[in-house]
Amino acid sequence: MSLRSPAPRSGKPTRLHSAVFQPIGDEGRAALVERRIAEAIMGGVLAAGERLPAETELAAAFGVAPATAREALLALRERGLIVTRRGRNGGSFIADSADPVRFATRALVDSSRVTLRDAAQHYQAITAACVELAARRADPGEIEMIIARLDRVDDHDLAHWRRASDDAVIELAALSQSARLTREQMRLQGEFSPLLALIDTDPTARADARAHLRAVLAAVADGDPTASVQALRASMRFTVDWLIAYREQHAALPALAPVGPATGP
Repeated sequence: MSLRSPAPRSGKPTRLHSAVFQPIGDEGRAALVERRIAEAIMGGVLAAGERLPAETELAAAFGVAPATAREALLALRERGLIVTRRGRNGGSFIADSADPVRFATRALVDSSRVTLRDAAQHYQAITAACVELAARRADPGEIEMIIARLDRVDDHDLAHWRRASDDAVIELAALSQSARLTREQMRLQGEFSPLLALIDTDPTARADARAHLRAVLAAVADGDPTASVQALRASMRFTVDWLIAYREQHAALPALAPVGPATGP
């Protein structure tokens, strides 16, 4: 019987959410489990109040020993990222104080312009390869389905919009029919999504980002590789310019207070 990742509050795991709980390979150490979960919390993939799998299920999902999973959970508790509740409905839960926007803002402010541009160039290179291949290989009807789903999303629900937007990009990558590119896109999406979520907090910028994504999808649906890549590059120019401006706006702010140790009730 296969072990499924826990569903988010919407009840349906997203592609990024499911990617969190995958085996970590031969280097199955507590630090790697801790990092995988911490990055998912800081990126908003695992939401505040969400329940993690039990230790044995977590160990099986990551392909590590239960003691390793237990050690990782202890480290996450000490960092204040999760809390443990006892009783019939107890378990390990994402702490309410784990604010993805705060984490992303701190990470962006602590990064240099060079680092941000380098990360964006890597993301753009992989995503551009995906959209170019998807434009050549995907059935237009498959892209139209992605567009239709996005059009139904109320972007005033920021968490819902971010999940839907991330899923659309990963679905687009999958339509490239390249397993390696798709895996790399999933990894990069998890890394870049917290920064994209900052854009979501600005209604005007969110609308612009949505229009850029739709333009990419429309070009892919038209089967035009050149226009698809051009639309993607325009989207990334907008993204980087906005993030640099946001970084400069927040650079003078005092350091954010670290998340304190968590305690269960």
